[in-house]
Amino acid sequence: MSLSLLFLCLSIIGAAAFVLGRTRAAALSGGRPYAMHSRLGYHGAYAAIWAVLPALALICVWLSISPEIIDSFVVKSFPEEVRSLPEAELNLSYGMVLSIARGMRMLDSDEMAAVTSGSADLQLVLAQKGMPLAGRPTGYMMEAADRYNGMRFISRVVMSAAAILLSLLCAVYGLGAIAPRFRARNRVEQVILGGLIVASSIAVLTTVGIVASMLSEAARFFTMVPAAEFFFGTVWDPRFADVGSHSNGTFGLVPLLAGTLYIGFIAMLVAVPVGLFAAIYMAEYASTRVRSIAKPMLEVLAGIPTIVYGFFALVTVGPFLRDISADINGLLTGNYASFIQAQSVLTAGFVMGVMLIPYVSSLSDDIIMAVPRSMRDGSLGLGATRSETVKRVLLPAALPGIVGALLMTASRAIGETMIVVLAAGVAARMQLDPFEPMTTVTVKIVNQLTGDLEFTSPQTLVAFALGITLFCLTLCLNVYALYIVRRYREQYE
Repeated sequence: MSLSLLFLCLSIIGAAAFVLGRTRAAALSGGRPYAMHSRLGYHGAYAAIWAVLPALALICVWLSISPEIIDSFVVKSFPEEVRSLPEAELNLSYGMVLSIARGMRMLDSDEMAAVTSGSADLQLVLAQKGMPLAGRPTGYMMEAADRYNGMRFISRVVMSAAAILLSLLCAVYGLGAIAPRFRARNRVEQVILGGLIVASSIAVLTTVGIVASMLSEAARFFTMVPAAEFFFGTVWDPRFADVGSHSNGTFGLVPLLAGTLYIGFIAMLVAVPVGLFAAIYMAEYASTRVRSIAKPMLEVLAGIPTIVYGFFALVTVGPFLRDISADINGLLTGNYASFIQAQSVLTAGFVMGVMLIPYVSSLSDDIIMAVPRSMRDGSLGLGATRSETVKRVLLPAALPGIVGALLMTASRAIGETMIVVLAAGVAARMQLDPFEPMTTVTVKIVNQLTGDLEFTSPQTLVAFALGITLFCLTLCLNVYALYIVRRYREQYE
């Protein structure tokens, strides 16, 4: 039985338990619902919870344990000469077995009979179905794949039967617990509270897992490269050394960090004035009709994928800046050589700033609208104009929240990758000319992890050191932004 069909069966059992629980509670109340401790719906929900949750827990445990058991049995069935191979080659052989097993499940009965009898080649049949194998399967691989599929099928059947049986038994138990003075509401709310705690813990646990994984690999990197050389080095040249060479390259963070901050600074120079002025206009000057049209259209920019912005920078903005700089240079000096390269800090910063405009405008608009109406009316009542009210009342009142929004937007700019890859290039250099290419930390993380690599050399492990550095930088910005916003809320709510 497939998982979707199993979940459908459990849903039907849960719905039936809810109806039966509600009906039983109504019968026990004798037509007087107030005689029950909890409402009828809580009794039905209690029975449904017992019918569904234990079965789901069983499925989760089964799915997490059964693959390991099946894998161990399948590997033990390999010939002795295969099981004695190095771990990497053994894993490669087992991966081939899994590919064969997956392909065999895609065959119909006639094709499977032809492959089993030897009249058809499995590799050719799977290639025709769009599932090519990396190599030609051997006899023990075919047997192991068939054994894997058989054990997997038995495991699914037993799991489905056990889950449905457990669901029925627990549903009966839940229905039997219903009584006039049974505190069904308290039990249901405890389950809901547990679900809320689990949901709220997912983000925290995910963050802890990400940080732990990056820290462990970054620690391995710093055992090969001194931390002082990484954090204070001014040269980035992580060349992949030849076999037998003792050269690990140079891993200087400063050029990458300078490029990240430089491009982010130009992006904020573009996004902050445009976004902030747009927010002021929509909050204080635009009519309701104009606001209802302009605000959604402006926020559409936030939904455009960043790779599309990168294409826009590569095809349109970069060549435009290059050509216009050539025209300006020709008018001034007679030499039509462009002084702005198509891939430059200016190109990446400008396009990234356009991408950040909806973030600045939307957050700033919400913050300005949250300023109490009495402050506007008081200023206008004292004779101030609308522009004076905005400048002397609204912006000072909303300034902490706006600063927090800008810091959160800056952290978004620091973590951008695709725009920088296409618009700023990959040159790691330290310079102040915005018309020349630079690169950022995120681009080098992508470069170091591109290709089929093993995490055993400093050239690949440096990506984790860059990642933890970028994580700490954006985390500090976000924490400081939340601190400012919290102070703002405490003062004006």
